[in-house]
Amino acid sequence: MSSLKGGVGKTTVTLGLASAAFALHLRTLVVDMDPQGDATTGLGVEHGTNQSIAEVLRDPRASTVETVITPSGWTQDSVDVVDVIPGSPLAVNFDEPHPKARDLWRLEEALAHVEADYDIVFIDCPPSLNALTQTAWTASDQVLIVSEPGLFSVAAAARALRAVADANAERRDGELRAAGIVINRFRPQSIEHQYRVSEIRDMFGDQVMDVQLPERSSIQQVQGAARPVHMWPGEATQDMAHLFDRLLRNLLTHS
Repeated sequence: MSSLKGGVGKTTVTLGLASAAFALHLRTLVVDMDPQGDATTGLGVEHGTNQSIAEVLRDPRASTVETVITPSGWTQDSVDVVDVIPGSPLAVNFDEPHPKARDLWRLEEALAHVEADYDIVFIDCPPSLNALTQTAWTASDQVLIVSEPGLFSVAAAARALRAVADANAERRDGELRAAGIVINRFRPQSIEHQYRVSEIRDMFGDQVMDVQLPERSSIQQVQGAARPVHMWPGEATQDMAHLFDRLLRNLLTHS
């Protein structure tokens, strides 16, 4: 999950998709590349300095990766798997504006040791195009761009699409692609939001996902409780769970 603008709900989408994968009994790994570590918190995992993405980027050997991977709090009473490579403020030490090509492959190297253990991996990126995001993209097959229906978010989505295309052109395998743009925090009663959604669709056409995620206050409650959205009561929350199901199906269909 990526955006070149902060505050658009990237982590919310990451956690919603992880919840949808959990509901499907998919063995799931979430990699928290954002130094703020919000995805880690939302998955019920405490932040640690020596067991985090920073340690994996420093030393991507199998022994390190296996030590750092932590079961999420979601699976305490479940046989299903939702694991986490926790985020850490120390990750900023690896977020250079002009990283060396060798450093960009560290996460890919690390995940290669454990990829057979999981059906799906989600990476929550910071809202920038420095080394952490580039490293995440190098380890990814597709990038889902998260946008709000606002002027600055539309411009950021355009920059992100160009950046993904540029990153793909530089990759040895040439297999990175934009999965599309998902519109988050949509308020259908807002004239401004209606206009911006129309603008986004005019600009990006079929690159815009057909799932729009509305703004729901209950999502903040779910994340505050560090629970999966699919296990939270309430009609509005369950409507969101169904939307995340649809979004995940779209991603899996085109993977």
